[in-house]
Amino acid sequence: MKKFLSFLFFIVLLIKAASAQQTVITFKSLGRDDDAINGMSGSSSYYIRIDPYMEMNGSKLVLYFEPSQALLKDKSFINVLINDNPVYSSRLTKDSLQKITLNLSRNDLSPDRRYLKLQVRTLLQISDDKCRDLDNPAMWLKIKGYSYLALNRSNTNFFNNVNISNCFESKRAIVYPVNPSLHDLKAVAWAYARLKKSDVKNIQVIQADHVPDSVINYIMVGNISQLPANRRALIRINPASGQGLFYLHKSVVNLTDTVTNLITVNGQMVPTRSIQTHQMPQEILFITGGDDQGYEKTVTALGNMNILNSTFGDYLLVNSASNNFFKTIDENRSKLTLRQIGGLTNFISGVGSLKSVYNFKNSDFSFTPKEVEIRFIANYSALNLNDRGYFNIYLNGMLISSEKLDASGKLNTAVTINRYQHHKYNTLIAEFRFYPNSGNCTNSFTNFFAEIDVDKSYLESKNPFITNDLSFYQYPEAFNSSSTRIVVSRDYARYAAGAMGEIIYELNNNINSNNFPEFVYSDEIRNNKSDLKKYNIVALLSRNDPLIEEFPDAPIKFNHDFRLYNNNNNEVVYTVSDSVSNGLAQIFYGRSNNACLVLTATGKNLANAFLAASRSITEQLSTLSSNVCIADVNNNKYLFNISKSSENLEYIDTKSSLAKFWENYNLYILLGILILILIAFLYVRFKVQKSQEIINE
Repeated sequence: MKKFLSFLFFIVLLIKAASAQQTVITFKSLGRDDDAINGMSGSSSYYIRIDPYMEMNGSKLVLYFEPSQALLKDKSFINVLINDNPVYSSRLTKDSLQKITLNLSRNDLSPDRRYLKLQVRTLLQISDDKCRDLDNPAMWLKIKGYSYLALNRSNTNFFNNVNISNCFESKRAIVYPVNPSLHDLKAVAWAYARLKKSDVKNIQVIQADHVPDSVINYIMVGNISQLPANRRALIRINPASGQGLFYLHKSVVNLTDTVTNLITVNGQMVPTRSIQTHQMPQEILFITGGDDQGYEKTVTALGNMNILNSTFGDYLLVNSASNNFFKTIDENRSKLTLRQIGGLTNFISGVGSLKSVYNFKNSDFSFTPKEVEIRFIANYSALNLNDRGYFNIYLNGMLISSEKLDASGKLNTAVTINRYQHHKYNTLIAEFRFYPNSGNCTNSFTNFFAEIDVDKSYLESKNPFITNDLSFYQYPEAFNSSSTRIVVSRDYARYAAGAMGEIIYELNNNINSNNFPEFVYSDEIRNNKSDLKKYNIVALLSRNDPLIEEFPDAPIKFNHDFRLYNNNNNEVVYTVSDSVSNGLAQIFYGRSNNACLVLTATGKNLANAFLAASRSITEQLSTLSSNVCIADVNNNKYLFNISKSSENLEYIDTKSSLAKFWENYNLYILLGILILILIAFLYVRFKVQKSQEIINE
């Protein structure tokens, strides 16, 4: 019944959206499904990006929330703030599911007109004794995932606020030439990284001759002379030789969709479908140049966020571009302040648990840390006699430090964590926990306050994590030092573009993005083998590429047929096969201790196989020592720790014909030998019995 009601609810949303030319954005689509707010006084914040062609005047925010059944509804409150301004406050009603509808306007947007900042704050009560309510687990309120924004689409001024600086968030695909050059691959990779930094999901990488009609907002890369004629005609600016160009084409297209409506049939609501045509904005961002030299300048500018974020027009001619980013004072990035990792000054007050959350990655440091010192410096209100106060530090959900607060009001504490406690991606929580003495509890709810100094508090890597064998745990920070070359097999270049985007994104997914690799073909670097020792190498190769032989330290020789066994039960886990599209990634040290990452692919769907492997190695891996990853296009992933002496790796095609024959037929041969032995035994026994009978006679 609930599923049916939810189905009807969303159909009604679609009807309303279609009739009013609205876009409906549910909280679930933002990754916030049934968001729980816990505790006596809690809050939840949402930062929702608003497309520039949306008209806020007349748009609506609809919040559905479910309060705990144990609450005293007439003594519990919900408050809604938009852009830090209070817009709604009310007591809870007795309904099990409650609704708030708020009208929106242009004034509700952030100063840069890009985001809607929404905060929901609660003050909940279960009993008349607030002191007993502090840690009651029944104090919660859920913001339902089907809460939504109904945003009006402007039919007259689609593009008033759309420009190069804010157009990336609306793009969902990158289109590249059928036979891409290295310049094209580099452009795709940096455009992909830029989209991913804008939190665009499910980025498509499409060849120019396979663009579906449903894709209308995308980035197109290519030298201007190589662009399709119908797309070249959309560019109104002609870049000169040696000049790069960003050009944003904007138009309105008619799209035909199937719309579901509800009609009454015999007293029941029945969904019916109809065809409707409506107008939609089309945006194509061209990344091009007058020639290869100019094209390269555009790609270079694409990696510079300062240039893109300050381009408020529809085109940008690039005469010169540089990727010399300003370095931090700490060149080696061994010490990071909380502000550097995104921490903001946060004045907190109240009773019970008061938390501040920080996130950091191992790649924020210049090397994988073996030990990290976490130091917090803060001020807080002095505790009175019999007050109870503690400062707790949690890392990835585990309590790693607890310190009692006192009357000084000063906090300066540190804890050192080892490599088993921190992961590739980490969540750090600083918690002040305060309980006033029982006699003054009801009058002390705002007496305690605290503030962490995010400029003086820091994370410091004490020792680099150095091992004889490189592992995915050390990726991508293993590529932070020295320069990097991205190498690709010439015949596989068209399949590697998406995976290159994932790699470029990861190499620059830290607080000081300044890793700008050069792109080369594998046959070119074979002619200059010294580069294999001089630079860090990321190689995307076909299985038969001769360059694979130049990596003698690779855990697996992928140009040979091999199979991997489970060490526990000796069962075959993986065997090379073209029936399933697989991507294989392996990381290791090269001959001059340089970092090497080699990706290969098999099967018919090579692009997705490369992409699967490049994504799998960036995930939060559960092991510290995996150096081989096999991922298929069906989201299956296998991690291995392979060394030269590993017993779970076997090469099949290196065996002699006799060994292969024995391996394939050994059971039959052994069975045949056993039968022959049995026959011989019976024959001998028969002869012995005959001889005994003759003697007895």
